[in-house]
Amino acid sequence: MRTVAVLGAGSWGTALAVHLGRVGHDVRLWARDASLVHEMTTCRANAVYLPGVHLPDAVSLTDSMSTALRDTELVVSAIPSHGCRAVMQRAAPHLARGAVIVSATKGLEARTMLRISEVVAQEAGTTHPVVVLSGPSFAIEVARQLPTAVLVASDNANAIELVQGEFRGPSFRLYGSDDVIGVEIGGALKNIIAIAAGVVEGLGLGHNALAALITRGLAELTRLACAAGGRRETLSGLSGLGDLVLTCTGNLSRNRHVGLELARGRALLDILAGMKMVAEGVITTGVALELGAKYSVELPIATQMAEVLNGRCDVRSAISALMLRPQRAEAETG
Repeated sequence: MRTVAVLGAGSWGTALAVHLGRVGHDVRLWARDASLVHEMTTCRANAVYLPGVHLPDAVSLTDSMSTALRDTELVVSAIPSHGCRAVMQRAAPHLARGAVIVSATKGLEARTMLRISEVVAQEAGTTHPVVVLSGPSFAIEVARQLPTAVLVASDNANAIELVQGEFRGPSFRLYGSDDVIGVEIGGALKNIIAIAAGVVEGLGLGHNALAALITRGLAELTRLACAAGGRRETLSGLSGLGDLVLTCTGNLSRNRHVGLELARGRALLDILAGMKMVAEGVITTGVALELGAKYSVELPIATQMAEVLNGRCDVRSAISALMLRPQRAEAETG
């Protein structure tokens, strides 16, 4: 078994560290917050981000990047999108030659519109294969060893095989793909649709409306992914439809929670201030619209959610705007 470094001790990073420790790896879990490292080391749990889950003995904690990455051939990046570049800049000088980097972040970088694997590659350099880990996977369920199937995507077949082999567990199954673009755009945009799903549910608009939203949301993220170079079939799989359904309907979804609270009349800043973890869809919405403009792809749901998030429109008006759009054949764009 290998020594694995996990960068980021939020809920997802901790859950992956717990999983990797259970399947036999020596895991070094890095956090930038020294006080969190001390608390987790003392309590053998992450009470802030993943309460009730014991850390296996194989998982050690550190706030030293050099310690975390020393002689590690497999590195997992579970950093929120807005902090990924800075962390990878810190990590780059300490990466072992040829180390495989697993990007477990679902989002897009603001300002650059880059997918997170592109950010990782820019900072780590071309000698490090990058594998994207995505799919329907609430952190707490992975940590509790509930059955989970995910997707790993890379243009490096050997790196895919490596990650599949090293992450595989009795309750954790990994499929492979070479469609990195489709996987990452699906994983990023589903968070926007989940905010809208929370709005629909919070307004009490019913199951018909939710089903329609998810279906049209899938069409929306598929259009953008394909325009950017992804494959349509990827979006009907785990990293597209699978993750979309989970995030739009699951009670553990942070982005759905944002939509629910918006529907109850709370201000966005107040909602975010009360959340311990990042709702990536809030950041991704504006970036997705920029990408849509770049590729001349219409994103009606993202457009209305941007209006709501920016305070230019209330939630009921946003839903009405979607319902009153011109009708067209289902196969048509938009």
